[in-house]
Amino acid sequence: MARFLLLGSGELGKEFVIAAQRLGHWVIAADRYPNAPAMQVAQEYEIINMLDGKALDGIVEKHRPDYIVPEIEAIRTERLYHYEQNGISVVPSAKAANYTMNRKAIRDLAAKDLQIQTADYRYATSAEELQEAVAAIGMPCVVKPLMSSSGKGQSTIHREEDIEKSWNYSQEGSRGDVAEVIVEAFVHFNYEITLLTLTQIDGPTLFCPPIGHRQEGGDYRESWQPMPMDEMDLQDAQQMAKQVTTALGGAGIWGVEFFIADDGVYFSELSPRPHDTGMVTLAGTQNYNEFELHLRAILGHNLPGIFLERQGASAVVLAQGHLDDPQIKGLENVVSEPKSDVRIFGKPDARPNRRMAVVLTYDELDSDLDQTVRRAKHLATQLSVE
Repeated sequence: MARFLLLGSGELGKEFVIAAQRLGHWVIAADRYPNAPAMQVAQEYEIINMLDGKALDGIVEKHRPDYIVPEIEAIRTERLYHYEQNGISVVPSAKAANYTMNRKAIRDLAAKDLQIQTADYRYATSAEELQEAVAAIGMPCVVKPLMSSSGKGQSTIHREEDIEKSWNYSQEGSRGDVAEVIVEAFVHFNYEITLLTLTQIDGPTLFCPPIGHRQEGGDYRESWQPMPMDEMDLQDAQQMAKQVTTALGGAGIWGVEFFIADDGVYFSELSPRPHDTGMVTLAGTQNYNEFELHLRAILGHNLPGIFLERQGASAVVLAQGHLDDPQIKGLENVVSEPKSDVRIFGKPDARPNRRMAVVLTYDELDSDLDQTVRRAKHLATQLSVE
């Protein structure tokens, strides 16, 4: 039995805990607030501020895990090097966690060190510097905090008067103690994908069938698998994903995001863990879902391949306001529908646009994929957070 310390206990962490327990392992789930989703299914839990290095040291010393699995960005990631040097496996590696928890490090690695195509970009540490960056990049452009998730603090600047508002919003959405932002030229893409990439300890790098997704306000609303795309574009994306994940090192699942445009494939972002758009794999689209793949790679259970079993779609259910002890209503509208399912995250409180559940739909591979996506979107509207 392996002992896992999960740093961050949201809905993705919850599914990882379930996958680990199915293979008989022990999980300690940590987060900053009580009754987080993964805490509800883990054997033990800790409530700490993971940006507090001493608090982090304390729970590592207390539980002595075999593996530390980061699930969020707001972690004192430099401490992970120390744990790794002391024999604890950091997933996928301390280097990967440090680079990818901050957009500056991963973007510079991809664009400057590996010469991978990305959107033109600049950095800014103040509203004044943001104005200079926008002047250099041009409008429209996208502003993102260097440390954030789920689209928090992200906005698009279309006109001069948007700049100050965009800076203020970025600071509200930034996680941790990093005020700097990245300013990206707007890529006129045809569609965007998540390429779930599996690195293995002694096996080849594997790729899940591409996942298409739609974002709104920087956060995903629907995803579907497989995303039909040109084979050459897919090969380019796979090559880029392999370059970046090899440079960072370690074993596990990576969510690598790309823009697909007329002039080629653009690397966008990378997460060293299961990806929110990858929740579509819970619809049984693959022989293993992304959480099972993550676990098996960590444990060194090398796989010969990842196989598409059927097509699927996911659509999120969002809260509309602030609520304590929120409940999902209308479940009968989903569970009565064939080839559909739902996952309720069990978050202890709600706020506007917080993800509270996801609806899953699936069909045979020769079915109309657009119809599968439409069913997921429709069923998500049949649920409410009250």
